[in-house]
Amino acid sequence: MGAQPVNNKWMEFMQFPIKGRSQKPRHKGLTMILDKGLGVEETRGLLQTAGAYIDMIKLGFGTSALYPQKVLNDKINLIRDHGIDVYPGGTFLEIALLQHKLKEFLSMARTLGYTAIEVSDGTVGISPEVRANAVAQAAESGFKVLTEIGKKNPMDRVPVEKTVEQIYADMKNGAYKIVVEGRESGRDTGLYDREGHLAREHVTLMLSAVDKPDRLIWEAPLKEQQEELILDFGPDVNMGNIPPFEVIALEALRVGLRGDTLRSVL
Repeated sequence: MGAQPVNNKWMEFMQFPIKGRSQKPRHKGLTMILDKGLGVEETRGLLQTAGAYIDMIKLGFGTSALYPQKVLNDKINLIRDHGIDVYPGGTFLEIALLQHKLKEFLSMARTLGYTAIEVSDGTVGISPEVRANAVAQAAESGFKVLTEIGKKNPMDRVPVEKTVEQIYADMKNGAYKIVVEGRESGRDTGLYDREGHLAREHVTLMLSAVDKPDRLIWEAPLKEQQEELILDFGPDVNMGNIPPFEVIALEALRVGLRGDTLRSVL
């Protein structure tokens, strides 16, 4: 069944041009947004307007440590009340691993109400053993575990073959989804070249490493990247690092209510 906006009179007599969009709760077609510091009322407004189209909210990098405690608590509770997963950024966990505080990190995340954990090594180099242990411990603690592959600095890039090996290992160790690094810029990192175009051969190799395509979440902050992924994989492709106020625009792309993807069904 296709998604229907709640209490929207237009959809009583019109149909989405692109069919096949899953309804919530869903495990494919996920939209993950990157929250870099929304206030409580901004978060409330976002969820009232676009909560039906958001599946995960990442409180980016180490911002979780900078909110007044009540603000952080209120944000997490608001997000959870809307049935949306919430988790701290992978960079924050990298710092915890660097400081040998994984156990304390997971305990605090559980106390605060986070529902997912991202394990990455985009900035801090960690051994395969440490990464595997972090994934396993987070999963055993009851979190949905997202692992991120790819480096944030272009100088640190690893061969795509190594990335494929990491996907295999993360799935074996209990990862729920694998996030393909795109950063907030969408350029010259992970999956994208300096102009933000998809590296097609890398996409093919990464897909070969998973049992089904929806195990991957493609970070795609730019509209052109979102369009390309939807046209390649359909409206239920997983996408992440979406700016908060681009959620409605992305959903319009998914269902063909925007000229860029509407062309594909004409």
